[in-house]
This record gives sequence, C-alpha cells and structure tokens, in this order.
Amino acid sequence: MSDDIEKLKMHSPDLTQDNIAKIRALFPGCVTEAADEGGKLRLAVDFDQLRQELSDSIVEGPQERYHLNWPGKREALITANAPIAKTLRPARNESVDFDTTQNLFIEGDNLEALKLLQETYLGKVKMIYIDPPYNTGNDFVYNDDFAESTDAYFERSLQTDDEGNRLVANGDTNGRFHSDWLSMMYSRLRLSRNLLSDEGIIFVSIGEAEVANLNKLCADIFGSENFIANFIWEKRTNRENRKVVSSRHDYILCYSKTQTKGVRPIAQLPMSEKALANYKNPDNDPRGDWKSDPATAQAGHGTKSQFYVLTAPNGKMHELESGRCWVYTEPEMQKAIDDGRIWFGKDGNGVPRIKTYLNAKERGLTPESIIFAEDGSTNESAKNYLKELFEEKAVFETPKPVSLIEILLQMSCPSGLALDFFAGSGVLADAVMKLNAKDGGARTSLSVQIAEQTPVGSEAQKSGYATIAEISKERIRRAGQKILEGECHPDWNKDVGFRVLKIDSSNMADVFYTPDKTSQADLLARVDNIKPDRTAEDLLFQVLLDWGVDLTLPIRRETVQGKTVFFVDDTALMACFDDGISEDLVKELAGHAPMRIVFKDTGFADDQTKINVRQIFKAMSPDTEVKAI
Repeated sequence: MSDDIEKLKMHSPDLTQDNIAKIRALFPGCVTEAADEGGKLRLAVDFDQLRQELSDSIVEGPQERYHLNWPGKREALITANAPIAKTLRPARNESVDFDTTQNLFIEGDNLEALKLLQETYLGKVKMIYIDPPYNTGNDFVYNDDFAESTDAYFERSLQTDDEGNRLVANGDTNGRFHSDWLSMMYSRLRLSRNLLSDEGIIFVSIGEAEVANLNKLCADIFGSENFIANFIWEKRTNRENRKVVSSRHDYILCYSKTQTKGVRPIAQLPMSEKALANYKNPDNDPRGDWKSDPATAQAGHGTKSQFYVLTAPNGKMHELESGRCWVYTEPEMQKAIDDGRIWFGKDGNGVPRIKTYLNAKERGLTPESIIFAEDGSTNESAKNYLKELFEEKAVFETPKPVSLIEILLQMSCPSGLALDFFAGSGVLADAVMKLNAKDGGARTSLSVQIAEQTPVGSEAQKSGYATIAEISKERIRRAGQKILEGECHPDWNKDVGFRVLKIDSSNMADVFYTPDKTSQADLLARVDNIKPDRTAEDLLFQVLLDWGVDLTLPIRRETVQGKTVFFVDDTALMACFDDGISEDLVKELAGHAPMRIVFKDTGFADDQTKINVRQIFKAMSPDTEVKAI
C-alpha cells in the first residue's frame, strides 16, 4: 500500500456518478465504463439492459406513462447532478458571534449552495421553507445554462463571475416562460430533497400563476404519496378594487420526504388562547378544566349497541336524533355518567355532552387548510414590521410575516435545522430566533440569498443597501437584538448570531483540477496549488465542505511549534496549512488523536517527512483519517 497521503477532491459531489454507482451495486451487468467527450473514462448505464432487468416481459420500446414534462427538464436534471469547483469563504466582519453561533447565512447562487451542502447536510434538515419568484411576468429567475455538458459546467464553475448576472428577467412574452421557471425550480428542489431528513417537511409559498405546475413538480420530486396539504394563507384583509378579482390569498404547498403509516407527518399546533378559553370548570370537577363535546356521532359509524334511550341522573329520557348514534355503548355511557364525565347542563336537563379534560393528555390543535390573517398575519403587517426595524424605511416590498413562518415551524420543526434557500428579507432566520425565545427551543437556521441588486431608485438603494443579501443580513442583526431586549424563555440559549459564508471560486488553482492541461514548465514553477489571495481559514472551510463536517462547529486556532493549527470542535478535525511542517510537529498533533487531520501537500519540511506522516499516525493514532490538499 502506498504511503502517499490521499488528497481531498475539493469540489461538490458528482451526483450522476453517485447514482450510477448505486445502480451498479444492484445491477452490475447494467453498468460499464465509457469514454466521455474528453476521452476520460466514466461509469455509464446500459439503459436497455436496466429496463429489461426491471421488467418481467420483453421490453421493446418506450412506454407511455403519466408524468410532468417540459422543454429543458432533462437538461435541468443534468445541471442539478453536475459537480462544481466552488467553495464557501468565511466573512467574519459581516457575521454575528461567528465563533459560537449555530446559524448560517450563505451569500451566493442557491443552486451552487445546495450542491456544496450535499455532503455536509445530507439528511439533516428538519424543515425547508422557500418563497421563490411567483413567475407573474415581472420576476427574475436564475440564468442556469442547461445546454452545457457536465464537464463544461464544471470547468465554468472554476471561473469567478459577477453574481448579479445570474438573474435574468422572465417576462411573459418569453416563449419558454413556464419552462424556464420549472427548470429553475426542478434542479433546486431535487437537490433540496437530499438534504431533508426522513421525517423532514418542505413548505413552498406560491401564487396563482404557478401553483398547479408547482404541485405537479413537487409530486414528481417528493412523490404524490407524500403530499400533505396545499395551505391557503389569507395574505390581506382589505379588498383591492383596482383588480377584476381582488386576490386575498397565496398558497403554501407542503410535502414530506417520507411518511410512516399511523404517524402524523406534521405536528399539531399549540393551544391558542382562544382554544384554551373553552376549557372551564363550572362544576368544580377534581380532574380540572374541561370542555364539552357532543355525545353523539353519525349513525352510519355506529353498531347496534350504540342505539338506545339514555336516562339522565334526574330521570329525564334522552332520545337520539334521526341519523345519530351515541358515542358510547349503554354500559360505557352509564359508567361515564357515574364517574361525572357526562355533562347535562347546570340544571341537569341539558343535552348530554362528553367532558374533554385539558390535562388528560397533551392537547394540540390540528392544523387547518386555511391559515387566517388573525393567526398568520398579512403582507402589510410584515412590511410594517420591517419598516419598524429599518427606521421607517420600506427596504423590502413583499416580505412574509414572522408569525406565518412560526406556524410552519411549529408544525414541522420542534428542534433541528430549518433551511431557506430563497431567503429574501431573511424571515425564516427571524422566525427561528423569535420562536426559540418564546418556547426555549434549540432550532437553528440556514439561509441562502444571492447578492441580487436592489432596484434602482428604491428605498433600499437610497438607504445604502446595494443588494438583497445586505438587507437579509441586516434584518437578522436587528431582529436578533430586538428579541434579546424583550421577554425570553429561561431555557433559551439566546443564539441570535449567524456565520456568513460567501460562495466563491475554489481556493485551488486550475492546475489542481486539470493537471493534464497544464504545461510541465508551469507545474514545476508552481510551489503549491492554492490561489495566492486565499487565507488559511478559507482553506479550512473548503476542507469542512469536502469532508462533510458541520459548518457551525466551534473553531479554535492555536500556535503549535510555531505553526498555526486549527482545532474544529476540539479534535473532530485538525488542520495545518503552514509550510515547513516537521516530524516532531506531526507527532505532537498525532498525540491529540483527532478524527481527521489535513495538511497542505507541499507544506512538509522535506519529502521524507511527507512519506512518514501516514506511518506516524498509523502508530500513534490509527483511527485518524489523514488527507492533504
């Protein structure tokens, strides 16, 4: 076995090749190696053979089936699966509590962000909420190039571009008006599904223009069997008289990643003050407050033993109404009457009703398909709240209310990570902080927003905010401070911080990825593969991504034998990117027995030290995974 240190790949996973590898594990005869356009050998699927493997009769041609299709769907899938050579660079000066917070804010293209997060957050997200462009004819959509090959897409990702050019207007005169929007959503939703935990839930806000298409798209990606609801949210309470029909609502589509029979995919909501007001104790029942529910049910659900004349304690006879039966059989009813669990009114002559006790079990409210403004608030109130945060400046036109997102969080995320990859004004991060402050929860947020330019002449631009991402970050800062000034749950950890990470081209020079296209002279002239403008902390975060390590773990920087060493969550990962690393330093670091350690490939004092690294760790810390960049 070679003593060379294995190198990290330093790019996002190639999901197509990963999927083919899974097929090969099941059907080895259906996968072979084939040369791509550049002559590089890659795994390829014999689809005719695979179709035959999955059929119990001879397969001769394409079969018709029901599915959603549009021009560009296949290209969108290729784009979703293609790897990119990008990284996340930390921006400490724009963050709040960088070293301790569990929240993240990623600035950049959300397609690239989702690709970069595939290994680190695979199956770890409890809830996703997104508020994408509604495709009304006045929106911008991402300018994804769906015509490129996987290799061309990868090579373009090596280049630094102006993120502002990633967004293009999608006017309703565009011949691919719906198709371009569907392609944009398809690639992003496919990648986001990978991040959801098995019990994870996704909510997508949408308007009338694309709700039908979005529902079909989500059924295609998440499975129609995982549809939960198409919630209607009352976004306004006043009539808009300028319209032919005043639009009073938006939709919020809700899907789960999987569902288990007999288990609620979403939780009940906490009891509201209005619901709690129904529980009283007019007869001083020792079991506490109760409310009364009907003692009858529809007759079609009843058995013969549930049809009888009920005699009240005062002797009054109660006969059933037509089409009704008693909830209990006669013996069960008599036992409940004797136990004081049936209410006949204050004078004992009322219609029998069953007492439901507040403390009998954990009470909750089943979510309803309509979220009324009195519960979820309105666009107008959300805009006013933002104006209050930003000194009466209307910096964002269409924010969603915090209270609406709190309701969605209560349904789906009692703890764990919530993701919003169309962050906009930053409402999800705000809602996570606010709900944690109320109930002492430990939810965390991950927001993604591209540096979209604010409209020329807008209040946001006049107020000094050049991009939507700047508004998002400032909103989270201000909202967090306001929450800390208010009344907070004693168990809340008071985390109102966030780590800002910005998508950028890889820290590694092109030669790292394409050595075969680099001249021998350039290879010999280059000291290492790292771009000269990148810091050690930049390198650390690309290593965290490549290794799939949590991006919010605490990071400690120490000087060991004159070299800078990073300790991520103590010994979950250690890294040293300095030059001149000696055997003595390697031995001292091995003494910490880290789970993982990484060095710069060209950072060792001499070739012998580099050769000995693996043997040193094998002897002193055999379970440590050792790699280089």
